[in-house]
Amino acid sequence: MPLRLPIGAVTPEVTDRWLEMGYRRSGDLVYRAECPRCNECKPTRLNVHQFCPTRSMRRILNRGDRELSYQWGPPQIDAQRVRMFNDHRSGRDLASSDERVTADSYRSFLADTCCDTRELAVCFRDELIAVAIVDVGAISVSAVYTHFDPAASRYSLGTYAILKQIQWAQETHRQYVYLGMYVADNEHLNYKVRFQPQQRLLGTNWVSIEPD
Repeated sequence: MPLRLPIGAVTPEVTDRWLEMGYRRSGDLVYRAECPRCNECKPTRLNVHQFCPTRSMRRILNRGDRELSYQWGPPQIDAQRVRMFNDHRSGRDLASSDERVTADSYRSFLADTCCDTRELAVCFRDELIAVAIVDVGAISVSAVYTHFDPAASRYSLGTYAILKQIQWAQETHRQYVYLGMYVADNEHLNYKVRFQPQQRLLGTNWVSIEPD
């Protein structure tokens, strides 16, 4: 995954451009998959003006809007967010119990940034239960990373966070939400196929993909 280090602040228009080229952000670096013998990682996006939520998604959105509160703001780093990040990773088998992220590594992964980056914080009765980190371009939104309290899984917070990002993009007259890499055989990445209609970057072209 070749890394690129932007020089100075990146404008929203530049953010749109590197997202369109298939890049993602990690800290103040951007990267994309360029494996010589494999092309299973496919950047995925959806046009928010064409997006059709399923009945299940509408139920998740309606329940979340009834029972939860949310707020957009700059990324924050505190003990609660770091603890939730670690609980989320271990609860979903994304890391072993001894791979604990510190406040410094949380900051370097999510909050140190080269572009306009925002945090969607979701609460239940004033208790933080989910955080989504989002990069913002002039016409694009990139879902960088979402983590949530495993005890609140009944709210399908991963799906709810994406739906709120789509909603925000629609309200702010943006066109695309980039969902990151789709990998068919990876259970942590193939959920993205549920968001339709969608496009994937195949070679140098964004191609509309029919659901499997």
